[in-house]
Amino acid sequence: MTLCRMQSLRLAAVLEDCSNQLDILGHTLRVQISSERGAEAGQERARLAKLRRDCQYISQQVYKLHLQLEERHSFSSMLDVVEEEEQKKMAEDMKREKEKELKQRNDALRRQQEELRQKTQQINVLKQQSRYLKEQVCAQSLEIASRRRTAENYMEMQLQLAQKETIKAEKVLEEQLELLQKQLKEEVRIHEESVKFLQNQQEVLQQQLQQWQQLTIQMLEEKEQQLNSVSCKQTVNWDKLSEMRRKFREMEQIVMEDREEQEKMRQQQEEAEAATKLQAWWRGCMVRRGLGSFKKTDDGKKGKKKKEGKKKKK
Repeated sequence: MTLCRMQSLRLAAVLEDCSNQLDILGHTLRVQISSERGAEAGQERARLAKLRRDCQYISQQVYKLHLQLEERHSFSSMLDVVEEEEQKKMAEDMKREKEKELKQRNDALRRQQEELRQKTQQINVLKQQSRYLKEQVCAQSLEIASRRRTAENYMEMQLQLAQKETIKAEKVLEEQLELLQKQLKEEVRIHEESVKFLQNQQEVLQQQLQQWQQLTIQMLEEKEQQLNSVSCKQTVNWDKLSEMRRKFREMEQIVMEDREEQEKMRQQQEEAEAATKLQAWWRGCMVRRGLGSFKKTDDGKKGKKKKEGKKKKK
């Protein structure tokens, strides 16, 4: 892209200023890198060194662009640089993708190898277990055959013993059966005799029951007569009791009235005595203080005063 001379000069001035700023920044970074000390500052120094290299690269590209603007009045080199950087970036991305894919394949291959190794170990273990199980089956087969022979011999012995015991048990059962038949005959005879005895007893009890029923009827009639007599007496006694209750209520009323009359008389007597005492007390107060009809005259007072004066002269 071609520019006019004035535009080229302006851009050249701006690029020159940028180049100066980048040089200052690179110098500052170099000083800062040299001042970093210690093991912990390693990462920071690496970061600053990369930043310084980037500044140098940008400064070189700016210088090239500055020369191109002064000489050709264009900045096609910048486009070439951008395109070149994009191609580098694409190449690096493709390289990273291939490395990532290769790593994934290697990881998958390692996993498959590990799975194959584990399966091989499992197969070996299964083979060992199979051999062990075959040996166990053979041993168990021999043991089962031996146990079967032992069991058959034992069963034959038990069968013979059972037959002997069965014969003995049959004899015992036959003897018990004969004994039970005898006992059954005896029980039948006793039962028949008991039935006859109970029938006789039933007839006797029926006769006694009839007699008791007759006696009960007679006793009920006598008791009914006695009950009627008692009812009549109870009615008479009830009338007497009612009369006595009426008289008692009348006497109780008279007693209550007498008590009320005596209480009134006692209260009147107490009031009269209290009034008499009050009058006597009041009369004493009147006399002592000379009030009312008990008040003393002035002549009497003068006579008393003269007598008192004479007594003083003496």
